[in-house]
Amino acid sequence: MSRQGSKDTAAELAVRRLLHAVGLRYRVEYPVPDMARRRIDIAFTSVKVAVLIDGCFWHGCPVHATQPKSNAEWWRQKLDRNMARDAETTAHLTAAGWEVLRFWEHEPPADVVVRVVATVERRRAESIRGRHR
Repeated sequence: MSRQGSKDTAAELAVRRLLHAVGLRYRVEYPVPDMARRRIDIAFTSVKVAVLIDGCFWHGCPVHATQPKSNAEWWRQKLDRNMARDAETTAHLTAAGWEVLRFWEHEPPADVVVRVVATVERRRAESIRGRHR
């Protein structure tokens, strides 16, 4: 399992490159507010948009997840805890006013970027409208 990357994965790097190319700036590995040892892969802090790119193995992708055969019960519990932690992190960020976008590592980076750009632009527009009320 040491071959499984945890940060700066190929999927994350591809999305970050495309976001940068369209002119968006972001924070990388941004700490989840008030949650120790949790990070947001790509954070747009001014509009509170959190982008998380989940690896299929570690986060239980319904299409591509695999189950190790050796020490199977330990791995099942570990992966279940990962998925529970993902849900807890999403709920925490949402309660704090963040919009959370989760993607699987197998999703085409260009498709991810389209959704991220649309969300960031919408949140910026909402923020501007909120200031002019």
